Amino acid sequence: MSKKKETILYIIIGLVAGFVNGIWGGGGGIFVVPLLVYLMKYEERKAHATAIVIILPLCIVSAITYILQGIYNFPLTIKVGLGVVGGGIVGAFLLKKLSNTVLSYIFYTVMVAAGLRILLM
Repeated sequence: MSKKKETILYIIIGLVAGFVNGIWGGGGGIFVVPLLVYLMKYEERKAHATAIVIILPLCIVSAITYILQGIYNFPLTIKVGLGVVGGGIVGAFLLKKLSNTVLSYIFYTVMVAAGLRILLM
């Protein structure tokens, strides 16, 4: 694949992640990870870690937009934020320990379960 085509694909992946995150306030990684793994041939662990780094500035921009519009709940943000920090530390530790195969099974099982939950609501 040429560098130009590769760059265009990365920009498209970013646009998809940004769009999804902007509309739903999160979830860009759901698209970034499979696109990095299957389209760009990243190993599973590197795709997950890269997705987190990609999503961070995206979440900051989205959060600032929501705060400026006044459509957020500050007390809830603090409560859930504490759990997010703890969960992020545990998740980052496990990411280093799990094999790519186990990581892949867990990720796609959660994605299928989430999809089924949405369909059956």
